[in-house]
Amino acid sequence: MIAVLAVIALFSCQEDFDKVRNINLASEDPVGIGENANAIHTDSGKVVANLLAPKLLDYSNRKFSYSEFPDGVTVYFYEDDKKSTITADYAIRYDQTGLVDMRGNVVLITSDSTQLLADQVYWDQNDSWIFSDQPYRIKFNDGSYNDGSSFDSNKDFTTFLSRKNTGVQLIENENPPEDDGI
Repeated sequence: MIAVLAVIALFSCQEDFDKVRNINLASEDPVGIGENANAIHTDSGKVVANLLAPKLLDYSNRKFSYSEFPDGVTVYFYEDDKKSTITADYAIRYDQTGLVDMRGNVVLITSDSTQLLADQVYWDQNDSWIFSDQPYRIKFNDGSYNDGSSFDSNKDFTTFLSRKNTGVQLIENENPPEDDGI
């Protein structure tokens, strides 16, 4: 008789647990909330990124899981003793795709002092690709700049594709023109 009651109690507890879990999964609330988040990402024992955020909302309980940074984010990237920084007023990272959407006063500063300013920038973590379909300004360390309507670029801006742009480019002329007396 005692064994029967124990089995009934065990199954009823499991049923209650499943109900509570399903309620939490159906909720619009995040499964976790982090305050003053400081996440460090390493690769082969080397720090490659450091994320700082006043608030982190974890929605890994969703079918299409994501992490949200409603109060802004700062990320430092490290590669071969070089540091790049990106800040934004808001960010969201989608787990399945590795896509990060950063919005509001997005500022990216590379290790060579190139600055990218935009209202919205996407970072494809899987392909190390940065892009936007919003207006932007990029300032290079030599003083030249480019304003455009949208862009695509690799992470270090050695391949930068811009659309509908204007700007000032400083070009060194190795062979100055000869003085023709005019």
